[in-house]
Amino acid sequence: MSDVANAPAKDTPILIAGGGGFIGGWLAADLLRQGFTDVRSVDVKPISEWYQVVPDYDNQVLDLQLLEDCRTAIVGRAQVFNLAADMGGMGFIELNKAACMLSSLINTHLLQAAREEETQRFFFSSSACVYNADKQKDANVTALKESDAYPAMPEDGYGWEKLFSEHMVRHFEEDFGIEGRVARYHNVYGPHGTWDGGREKAPAAISRKVAQAVLSGNHEIEIWGDGEQTRSFTYIDDTLHGTELLMWSEVSEPLNIGSDQLVTINELVTIVENIAGVKLKRNYILDAPKGVRGRNSDNALIQEKLGWVPSISLEYGMERTYRWVYDQAAESLTV
Repeated sequence: MSDVANAPAKDTPILIAGGGGFIGGWLAADLLRQGFTDVRSVDVKPISEWYQVVPDYDNQVLDLQLLEDCRTAIVGRAQVFNLAADMGGMGFIELNKAACMLSSLINTHLLQAAREEETQRFFFSSSACVYNADKQKDANVTALKESDAYPAMPEDGYGWEKLFSEHMVRHFEEDFGIEGRVARYHNVYGPHGTWDGGREKAPAAISRKVAQAVLSGNHEIEIWGDGEQTRSFTYIDDTLHGTELLMWSEVSEPLNIGSDQLVTINELVTIVENIAGVKLKRNYILDAPKGVRGRNSDNALIQEKLGWVPSISLEYGMERTYRWVYDQAAESLTV
């Protein structure tokens, strides 16, 4: 992955909020690769539970729902990447709406602390879940452009929190001069993330189910819904590059960071079956959580503003994701 041309000086003091999570861990590793020397990474989880740890950095365990902990995290930081949230895949966010809404405390308190600290720039990781649900009722969905967030009818709970927090970032820029950057992520996936336990998203969940079928010899798979719901999935390398391009650009409006390679869940299963060299009997759970019928990313605005769009194919990304999940599943059988 290439470096961003307009990145700041390598000694810029940076905070990664949610650094023990999936995207945050990968971001810390990528900043280290680029030579950034003054990075603080913060997460609520014990460091032993972080997905990736960069020992060279200042790693701290703090509860960013608390204002005092946000103040501790942000001391001396010129730039903030806020990737912290209590979230998961559709099974989690449909059943934990209050927990998802409480993530608004993280962003609000980080912004308050950033104002006090006179932080220069603040990145917020929003989501495609902010988009109006009425525009996502058909599997043959028209790709969602940034203006489709209004009139507002986002995913209940999680989507409302993200949309509210987008507005907080904008108003803190308008009122207090903190330069805000907002990315609307579309189903980010890749190795070194949640792959079991109920918070995993579709690429990791399907990889796990296929891996377990291969390891057990029970060649069946459970699919939520009828499998004809559609999504696009964005590989972590594209996500990181898009995040850094946006953070270090002059673009203050929200931008999609998402692949526009639309597939059904059935097609995603087929991709993973082909990688694993197996064919499974599909059992459909029609009353399981499944979210909107169709969602895809319109990338016209990010192409216009940043001259870049995600380009890594789902087949490439799932090959790497499945291999990693398979190894985790195999290892879990030996513990």
